[in-house]
Amino acid sequence: MSSKVLVAGVGMIPFAKPGASAPYNEMGEAAGRLALQDAGIDYADVQQAYAGYVYGDSTAGQRAIYPLGLTGIPVVNVNNNCSTGSTALFLARQAVESGAADCVLALGFEQMRPGALGSIFEDRPSPFELFDKAAEELVDAKEIPLALRYFGGAGLSHMKKYGTKLETFAKVRAKASRHAVNNPLAIFRKEVTTEEVMASPAVWQGVMTRLMACPPTCGAAAAILVSEEFAKRKGLRTDVRIRAQTMTTDTPSTFESHDMMKVVGYDMAKAAAQKVYEKAGVGPDEIGVVELHDCFAQNELITYEALGLCPEGGAAEFVDKGDNTYGGRVVTNPSGGLLSKGHPLGATGLAQCYELTRQLRGAAGGTQVDGVSRALQHNLGLGGACVVTMYEKN
Repeated sequence: MSSKVLVAGVGMIPFAKPGASAPYNEMGEAAGRLALQDAGIDYADVQQAYAGYVYGDSTAGQRAIYPLGLTGIPVVNVNNNCSTGSTALFLARQAVESGAADCVLALGFEQMRPGALGSIFEDRPSPFELFDKAAEELVDAKEIPLALRYFGGAGLSHMKKYGTKLETFAKVRAKASRHAVNNPLAIFRKEVTTEEVMASPAVWQGVMTRLMACPPTCGAAAAILVSEEFAKRKGLRTDVRIRAQTMTTDTPSTFESHDMMKVVGYDMAKAAAQKVYEKAGVGPDEIGVVELHDCFAQNELITYEALGLCPEGGAAEFVDKGDNTYGGRVVTNPSGGLLSKGHPLGATGLAQCYELTRQLRGAAGGTQVDGVSRALQHNLGLGGACVVTMYEKN
């Protein structure tokens, strides 16, 4: 018998620029304490913990969690690139759903350095060798930093397939800024217009401007997942549940399709979303709010199609009609997303969980979407893994 998995508590600290944050352990501890406080439990009630981070030494999870309590429980360190936070959530959900534990902490944190992402270990094979090879074959832009080449190349693929204009990506970025104005935890809360996004310095002429890329960010977020029986026994809130969740990794189509959209995870996202919809018995037209992985404006746009929020090739119309914002069909990234809220890699998936849990509680403040009963989360890591999670009011 699988247990119903409830989100009993969430916590998140304001995201900050590299060099302006507390150390990773202090950020992680703070987010964990906020989640425990929100759930109304003590750390002694937690039976397992999963700690996600990308840039850090082994057992950094213990360093962040030990100040919460030295109870001897299993602490598992998780690293799955940009999907690390949601991978920790995935493992925590599995533990509760299977009955292995009744109360689990999922924690994500990241202390990042300024500048573009790059490899730390240069003396061994890169986990991105297959992806680099595909990008070199498909994109003639070796002078462009790798992450920009990946996602700019995906955007360029969409432009060539469907006639998508650079201005459409700029509209996505401007929308993110409008949403972040109302999020006190976002790193960038200044509204920018489509024209300002277009006028920002080009990082790839005709393909991407600087404002279309998310910034390196430091931060932490956490969630407490519990079984329904535990919640009732402890008198905890039972109003938000994880209805369905799936993790996917790459298939041959990533490299054999000769399409940069597939290289950056389009098929992973599409497969994960379809499995979640099937498990939940719910279609994309029944989702009111989405937090998706907009590491670049280009990735947000192609992900609309991968998640079935609009037809393939229909993303530009989806954006132009305002179906991705308040008053439209599905409010996408009300938090401001990675583009404006920030992207501390290990924390991102749990920050999405924080936003969507508060949306379903009706407690999201200035970012609240009216009448929300179901929410969808999409978190992607190249290399690769994609986690899609559906939440609903219980």
